[in-house]
Amino acid sequence: MIFRETPLRGAYVIELERYGDERGHFARAWCREEFARHGLCTEFVQSNVSVNPVRGTLRGLHFQAPPHGEVKMIRCVRGAVYDVAVDLRPDSPSYGKWFGVELKADNYLMNYVPAGFAHGFQTLVDDSEVDYLVSAFYSPGASTGVRYDDPAFAIDWKLPVTRISERDRTWTLLSAPVPVTPVPA
Repeated sequence: MIFRETPLRGAYVIELERYGDERGHFARAWCREEFARHGLCTEFVQSNVSVNPVRGTLRGLHFQAPPHGEVKMIRCVRGAVYDVAVDLRPDSPSYGKWFGVELKADNYLMNYVPAGFAHGFQTLVDDSEVDYLVSAFYSPGASTGVRYDDPAFAIDWKLPVTRISERDRTWTLLSAPVPVTPVPA
């Protein structure tokens, strides 16, 4: 695995290294030792699947409030998504900034999103499926979010939103003390 730091402190894009022959290819998607060497979370307690039949579907921006914060490791296993992380840690130098990466079934990239970040994605093609690991059990009372279209973030979603839940459409806006801008990839 190749670990690439993003402009957001603690967030990584991880590229799976493929090894192939006439049968196809093989890649490791998780290695506790490699994650530990990079100082990343090595304890995941849940694996989630999100199936999205329609291009333009948006899910997010979600997070769990402390003390139930969760690390997420996201991978697209069918189709393609634009995966976004927003740093909501007030003491972070990248507070209020966001980073997005295109995850596709055939590009073998994963997005590692630390606790204290909001996370969301938009499907870029029909029939997209996302698998992700989380480091904390789901806690309904701690489940919250911020608006996907919050002007404080000005996230450049790649497509018009075709489907979104009422809950995601109506999260509150973040009251950012200063204007924030996206971090270039």
